[in-house]
Amino acid sequence: MASPDKKAFALRLDPALYVALERTAAADLRSVNAEVEVLLREALARRGIKVKPAEPARRGRPPKDGD
Repeated sequence: MASPDKKAFALRLDPALYVALERTAAADLRSVNAEVEVLLREALARRGIKVKPAEPARRGRPPKDGD
């Protein structure tokens, strides 16, 4: 499920490209989606386009209210 602060969109890829992405993502212990984000950020950086870093995902239980 996509986080509420992320933009979801359909992406059509050549099957061979997707298989290569799966292999690369597995080697980096990432999901294919996370791998695509990393590769896009790297490509934009090479072109001199700055994108602010992504906020890390929240992990664990939310704090209890009312204690």
